[in-house]
Amino acid sequence: MSRTTRTVLPPRVFALADDLSGAAEVAAALGLRGRIVLGPATAPPRDGESVVLDLDTRQLAPEDAASAVRAALAYADGGVVLKKIDSLLRGNLAAEAAAYAAGATGVVIAPALPVAGRTVREGVVNLHGTALHTTDAWRAEPGAAPVSVGAALGGVPTRVVPLATVRAPEPALYDRLRALVAEGYHPVCDAETDTDLDAIAEAALRLGPGIRLMGTGGLAAALGRRLAQVAQVAQVAGAGAGLPGRDGDRAAEADPDRSTEPTRDCSTEADLDGPTGTDTAGPARADPMSPAPDGTPTRPLLVVVGTAEPTAVAQIAQLVAAGARHVPLPAHTLTDHSTRPTLSIHTGVGRAPHCVTVVSIDGTHAVDPGAARGLALGLAHAVAEAAHESDLVLTGGETARRVLDALGIRELLPLDQIHHGAVRSRTADGRRVVTRPGSYGDTDSLLRIARALRPGLAPHPGLAPPSDQPVAPPVPPAPLGEPT
Repeated sequence: MSRTTRTVLPPRVFALADDLSGAAEVAAALGLRGRIVLGPATAPPRDGESVVLDLDTRQLAPEDAASAVRAALAYADGGVVLKKIDSLLRGNLAAEAAAYAAGATGVVIAPALPVAGRTVREGVVNLHGTALHTTDAWRAEPGAAPVSVGAALGGVPTRVVPLATVRAPEPALYDRLRALVAEGYHPVCDAETDTDLDAIAEAALRLGPGIRLMGTGGLAAALGRRLAQVAQVAQVAGAGAGLPGRDGDRAAEADPDRSTEPTRDCSTEADLDGPTGTDTAGPARADPMSPAPDGTPTRPLLVVVGTAEPTAVAQIAQLVAAGARHVPLPAHTLTDHSTRPTLSIHTGVGRAPHCVTVVSIDGTHAVDPGAARGLALGLAHAVAEAAHESDLVLTGGETARRVLDALGIRELLPLDQIHHGAVRSRTADGRRVVTRPGSYGDTDSLLRIARALRPGLAPHPGLAPPSDQPVAPPVPPAPLGEPT
């Protein structure tokens, strides 16, 4: 008698983020078959699936942000629950954490992001070894950086779990987490490496139902690694009982085109030089919505830079040197409804599929950080017509969300990471969208992303601009106060 082998899938994950670039970062880090939903939520995840919900609360009033978290938790419906927070502790962290902790047995908190040089020791976030509150990382924020994670969380009762305990032999970490939760505290875990985060994720999962996780993309990646191990061990042992599977099988049958392969990190040069949508380290992902059978692009590429980070100037310069068109838009025209520009393929954005255009905010004059949302809305309005016919690269969570809102895009399916935080997704109509937090990436970040989407693009410092479209010199982006 023939036997049907049933795939054992890891538990479902429901994750919340306060901006779109953060949501995409978490979706890629989890590595599960999943979706990025531009809120509000419509359904809980299925077994073996992750749903990452962009709450779009970074710029809201604290009480509104807390309400959005409470409403979203109604869709958690069991499984693993994760709240993504900014690695520099920005946003409505105190209000959202209080709402998130309500009703939970406990929340295990791990804000470290080692890949970006953001670590936690003695409950204090450090940026490349320097305490966050002594750096200028909050230069675009209305207040001062918090002196500790506990301070950032306001009235949420916390206790620090020191690095020595995180790295102690088992079961020391598990026992400490369990004891703190039993006393009514939410543990804030020190961590400096991915190995530390792996230990925290494993111990937190062992605490059982009712425990929620809170952290950055680093904790999400550790969670993804652990859940993948759980599924692999269960499959090898043939132990389907006790692990979710049936609902996941039904989900796969209902949606045969959705890949169950985890998202990939295409951060090496070899990956970037391969054909679009491929990874030279392994076989190409089956993609029924590929833009063209031979992998060639059918749309121009539009890069929208909405970030205050100083590296953005150099990033734009590298794209221009490779032949991209640069269109800087004066900030005052974006916030004044009577003067808002509208770009199209006829006015400043290339028409041909190989064309790359980068749009930024002219930073000649300083802009009030409090105008961030208004500037992002104006920028989205300016590029909306051209964006309808383009693949997109969107930097800064606020900018990314406003542009996709203008296009009516409500869901993204993550494909891979071009480099950490630069997540390539596809939309229902087959276009590619790359989102990236504003503060991520080296000076070649935008060029690497553009080359991943348009492999023929290469840096040519002496390349003259196309004769029909003069290229403006790179202009510093306006200080939007974009979050990470």
